[in-house]
Amino acid sequence: MIVKRNYLWIIIMICICCVFIIIISFNNYKSFLSRSNKVPANILIVEGWLPEKGIEMAYNEFIDNNYDLLLTASILSRDLDFFNMSRNGFLIFYPWLKTIPPGDSTSHQIEIVAHSKMDEKYRSHFNVYINDSLLAEFTADKTVRNYSLSWTGSLKDIDSIMVHFDNDFVDEGGDRNLYVREIIIDDTIVVPYKTNSVYDIGKIDNKERTPNDYHSHADLARIELISKGIDPNSVVAVTGRRSEINRTLASALAVRKWFKSNEGKINGINVISMGIHSRRTWITYRNVIGQPANTVGIISLPENIDQRFEELKSVDILTEMISLIYYRIILLPFYFIR
Repeated sequence: MIVKRNYLWIIIMICICCVFIIIISFNNYKSFLSRSNKVPANILIVEGWLPEKGIEMAYNEFIDNNYDLLLTASILSRDLDFFNMSRNGFLIFYPWLKTIPPGDSTSHQIEIVAHSKMDEKYRSHFNVYINDSLLAEFTADKTVRNYSLSWTGSLKDIDSIMVHFDNDFVDEGGDRNLYVREIIIDDTIVVPYKTNSVYDIGKIDNKERTPNDYHSHADLARIELISKGIDPNSVVAVTGRRSEINRTLASALAVRKWFKSNEGKINGINVISMGIHSRRTWITYRNVIGQPANTVGIISLPENIDQRFEELKSVDILTEMISLIYYRIILLPFYFIR
């Protein structure tokens, strides 16, 4: 019994020492995981999930270094299943119901599928308009719900259905946002926000209006880069399949498939990622793309470029180190067939 207790104490002490070493080596591990290694290249790849400031830095890298082509890469993500109304404004749906046959002038049920980012005092309030007429108002919580209202008339007379978010608020406790996925009419007609809506920030004046004609973060990044002045012919969005695991690998595989389908000279590739995720991104693209290792580089952006990203903790470093080891294992087949 005494021997077992001694072993237990030894295990506890080893664990404590390991945690202590990780804490002491925090900066070293962080530097290792987020180190840049840029190579001469004519193609730039940008991870589509980067924040707005990261996309801006990618734009500067592309312009300043005369790349021939920029690829924005991501996968289909649940993050975009709902549209994030992060500021007061109108999400305007155009349901395109002109083909509804006549004689449908009955009472219709219209549902808005939505939720708030947070509960309690941070619950989101929104109004619903049909053809500029206010019909209902709701207060949403964190639970995804169908907010229902009745409307009488012919569906073919509906030009637009608007969701007006009007109580945006931010303080040290959080940021109040409204998330909207779709509108459902009579339990049969589903109108998703993607490709069927525009977001008008503030008043309906078309001054800050964005069409939601995207399907992935790669599409969003491409739209942002084009808005900054890049030639649309020089930037391509590449979207991989939806995946809950190995998302970096799925994204890189989509890029490899795109390269195989589109002939072009590759002198070198630089990939832009952010922070401690960068090394895992680098080894993934080096192994998957099929180019010599010394022609694939990495440009690592700092985490603090965007205030939405929390300060790194030791557990974040440890988690990323484990993920890196895991990726080195699953990438072994690509190493042997490269």
